[in-house]
Amino acid sequence: MPNTEDHLLNRAKAPSIAGEVLDGRRAAVLNAVVTEYIETAQPVGSQHVADAPGVSVSSATVRSDMVALEHEGYLAQPHTSAGRIPTDKGYRYFVDHLRSPGSLGRVGRQQVREFFDHAHGEIEEMLKHTSGLLADLTDCTAMVVGPSHDGAAIRSVQLVGLGPRMALLVVVLADGAVQKCTIDLADDTDDDRLADASAQLAAHALGIPLAQVSLVVQPTGDAVTDMVTATSALALNRLGTVLDTDQLFVGGSSRLAEAFDAVDTVRSVLGILEQQLVVVTLLRDILDTGLSVAIGAEHGVEPLASCAIVVMPVSVDGAESGTIGLLGPTRMNYPLALAAARVVGDRLSERLGEVIR
Repeated sequence: MPNTEDHLLNRAKAPSIAGEVLDGRRAAVLNAVVTEYIETAQPVGSQHVADAPGVSVSSATVRSDMVALEHEGYLAQPHTSAGRIPTDKGYRYFVDHLRSPGSLGRVGRQQVREFFDHAHGEIEEMLKHTSGLLADLTDCTAMVVGPSHDGAAIRSVQLVGLGPRMALLVVVLADGAVQKCTIDLADDTDDDRLADASAQLAAHALGIPLAQVSLVVQPTGDAVTDMVTATSALALNRLGTVLDTDQLFVGGSSRLAEAFDAVDTVRSVLGILEQQLVVVTLLRDILDTGLSVAIGAEHGVEPLASCAIVVMPVSVDGAESGTIGLLGPTRMNYPLALAAARVVGDRLSERLGEVIR
């Protein structure tokens, strides 16, 4: 299969099995198999299921139910004498019939609380560390898409000297984002001229969205100052172009090696994660279908066919401000992943709201 962004983005949607209902006993048997397999990654036998909470029937009855569930596509038998493992259809039924999204527990909740109590500084840095937090909480690879900055007005702009012919342009936006770039200067420039150029930029750019800045440099009578201002104006325009691209932060990629035995699978999944446009579009497409979990072939990206993805939107005042995603094997701990995504997503929404307001 060609590993190109165009091919991956033009994928077909897999059909949904939502709406199918199992009788109470078979549903309990399926739930027990999925729960045990998520925990152990080993095929589950009938005797273990018979002892599981909510089943309360003989192992012979469980065996009969497991055979029926296999025929219906919810379970599979990897070896002749082995127990059963869930199929993607089985995982889908399990997720659709969760009584609750699970809980982080006291330690997890404390970890989230302490993280956001001390999360200060640049938004991009916070989002990067948020992906690491999610990975630590779930043992999954975490993906955080940051809010779009293209409509955020410039709050401050400043030039900082790094050398006689080099300066750092620092732009702070109204939503708390900080953009930086290094610029090379044609002539030796002192701090006074950098300050004059900063004042020129501020006079024309403050209160205007970065992508919309169109500076007309006013001559000051000093050729060096005018050169610095013109060069910085071009740099501002380049930063505005960069903001048109969604920022993706990935944490816990190394966990993929632990989740999959096949090296080729790990390599192909890592290859997808390196394609930012594919990942961002995939997360949005899953949300657009109304799902918070996409399992196996449901998301339609072949290299991720052995993966599940949990997605949660991040919003501020009802407006979309980003996305949280968790990627792991289809046997991921769905209750924990959903709980972590919800709790972290809510706290991240609160923090972004505080910064933007």
